[in-house]
Amino acid sequence: MTRYGGGVISASAVFLATIPSPDRGVWHLGFIPIRAYALCIIIGIIVAIWWGERRWVARGGTKGTVIDVAVWAVPFGLVGGRLYHVITDPELYFTEGKNPWNAFAIWDGGLGIWGAVALGAVGALIACRRRGIPLPAMADALAPGIVVAQAIGRIGNYFNQELYGAHTDLPWGLEIYQRFNPEDPDNLLNGVATGHIPLPDSPVHPTFLYELIWNLLVAAVIVWADRKFKLGHGRVFALYVAGYTLGRGWIEMMRTDTANHILGLRVNVWTSILLFLAAVIYYVMAGKKGPREAPETLSSKTAPAEPETSEEAAETEPEKAEEDAREPEHAEVTADAGAADTPADEPEKPETKDS
Repeated sequence: MTRYGGGVISASAVFLATIPSPDRGVWHLGFIPIRAYALCIIIGIIVAIWWGERRWVARGGTKGTVIDVAVWAVPFGLVGGRLYHVITDPELYFTEGKNPWNAFAIWDGGLGIWGAVALGAVGALIACRRRGIPLPAMADALAPGIVVAQAIGRIGNYFNQELYGAHTDLPWGLEIYQRFNPEDPDNLLNGVATGHIPLPDSPVHPTFLYELIWNLLVAAVIVWADRKFKLGHGRVFALYVAGYTLGRGWIEMMRTDTANHILGLRVNVWTSILLFLAAVIYYVMAGKKGPREAPETLSSKTAPAEPETSEEAAETEPEKAEEDAREPEHAEVTADAGAADTPADEPEKPETKDS
């Protein structure tokens, strides 16, 4: 506590000038764990689907299509996000003393956004083809909701007390506390901060908060640009990727958590640079495709009727044959009736009744 002046009063003054961290990220209802990170991910997905649906319908799409796409995209995206995280940080799970099964513990945090986007796009592509709609138009509708969902997900990092930067004396510095987990001393993520004992670097840069604010700004910018310029053919999504990576690059360099490096830069910094360039190139090239997609191209096609079975076809064929046979008879009767109405040259014979 010497950094804070060694007294209770000065420590309180510093505390009032910083952002406190939650004392835990997991609560229990009996034997059921309620994890803040998982709740934030779920809320983010709901917001993305809700907003994406509204934008899709406003652009002329069929109501309910986004939910159908989400059924494919969300599971694919969660798997892809986890795979990206595990592949880029294998030392967290596969080195000596680590538990490889924790690679499946998605509720403890660890989702790579670009793995989620890449594999989620595969799921969305499958759904879009089934519905007969263009994937770029769907991506444009979903883009603002996706980046807002990312912002909500960063709140989960706050509860997990992770993804922060170096020490800072700025008034918005984040206090981080030592957490204790008597049942599993090595698993501090599920621990509780008793006594609010600051960690040595506390307070630190809340880089997750920087990214949260940046993401909300990106959402506002792409919505404004979409309304003003009537963007289409995936250009809204490209603008989202460019805007997000522009911020993620410098925020990533502020983080102090363990990460792999290539040529002195964190892997996610290189990913941000490459995706930024790719997004800008796509944005320019897609602009040559002309105005936004026509609303009629966004209507979901209904599923084709199922073919009849051989038994059903065998039952209907005699009925069709009988109907075809009746048609000539009906034509002859009509012709005879027409001939009876015309006057004949011969005198009419008296009617006779059948006995």
